[in-house]
Amino acid sequence: MAEVKIQAESRTEFGKGAARRIRRDHKVPAVLYGHGTDPVHITLPGHDTMLALKTANALLLIEVEGSDSLLALPKQVQRDPIKNTIEHVDLVIVKRGEKVQVEIAVHVEGEAVSETLVVLENASILVEAEATHIPDGVTVSVEGLDAGAQIHASDLQLPAGTTLAVDPDTLIVNVTAAQTAAQADAEMAEAEAEAGIERDEPAAAEASA
Repeated sequence: MAEVKIQAESRTEFGKGAARRIRRDHKVPAVLYGHGTDPVHITLPGHDTMLALKTANALLLIEVEGSDSLLALPKQVQRDPIKNTIEHVDLVIVKRGEKVQVEIAVHVEGEAVSETLVVLENASILVEAEATHIPDGVTVSVEGLDAGAQIHASDLQLPAGTTLAVDPDTLIVNVTAAQTAAQADAEMAEAEAEAGIERDEPAAAEASA
């Protein structure tokens, strides 16, 4: 994964008022920590940060004037629930060659046999990889799989240098028989009955004279 260079500024003002002023200037308050160092409070450029964090596990090269450049991974990103703008970023410092644990996305490709349902039980998986070689994700194929087939974490083809950080038996993909309309209707009727909901039966046809 390529490093994204971000030019940051030291931050000496704290609190909600200071954070609001930073955001009004289209910047993002952030904190750097890790490797036994004291937290470093910084301000990031809003647009560049937003673009960089569109990539999961983005590797950032943080440059602060008067300080050494630091490699960092986003640990926590706080967003405005309405505007979806970035409110604050926690960054963890990493070193070249260091192993880190991160969540990577699981992508499904192909088509199982007809009349089956492919269920992605885990859309991401925890792995261990070098901080500078974190994979974008892992792809699994369900091409031609029958109902009852399952793909576990141990079945994933991870890139060289990347290993699982979860139980190998963790279920990733489950292929089941597709539900028929009659089965779906029966389940709905059962759920309604348990909830005390009575269905309106269609009126009986009038007998012909």
